[in-house]
Amino acid sequence: MKLSAYAKKTGVSYDTALRWFKAGKISGYRMDTGTIIVTQDEKKELTQRVAIYSRVSSAENRPNLDSQANRLVAYCTAKGWQIHEVIKEVGSGVNDSRPKLLKLLNNPNITIIVVEHKDRLTRFGFKYIETLLALQGRRVEVVNLADNGTEDLLSDLTSIIYSFCTRLYGQRQAKRKTEKIVQELENASEESHPESATE
Repeated sequence: MKLSAYAKKTGVSYDTALRWFKAGKISGYRMDTGTIIVTQDEKKELTQRVAIYSRVSSAENRPNLDSQANRLVAYCTAKGWQIHEVIKEVGSGVNDSRPKLLKLLNNPNITIIVVEHKDRLTRFGFKYIETLLALQGRRVEVVNLADNGTEDLLSDLTSIIYSFCTRLYGQRQAKRKTEKIVQELENASEESHPESATE
């Protein structure tokens, strides 16, 4: 197919597709007339369906949700992948009842799920999800393998503590108990790292 048709099909600009062709990211050839013909494996392109999954733990982090999704869109575009779904969800990484994630995992048509960090998908059990998807011929693409920040980790830790406090003390006392435990953890952290507290 012509490079212009390829660009339209993959949802990128012609200039971007031309840059990929010159960099060798797209296989093809240039005709005597100057027209570029792309010879990518069309069968592979048609069977590959990509979804982006972005998540933040709480509503106050919602601005990060859009920027996270935008970074993933840029990543997929650079790889020449056509994006079929962009999913944004607010919920704790330890919550196993996130409806949008469950719907995505249940969709056999999506072959690649792109996330920024492993913990954007789940705080625990990432390897289980990865293994089960592999059995279906699907996979997770993690863009950044470095550890994520502590802010989101603290939010997930609060969710875990609140869950246990609810079971132990009941709904009414759970919030106060959770706040007290989190405050004690923060105080202990500041005492063990005094230099970070003064910065």
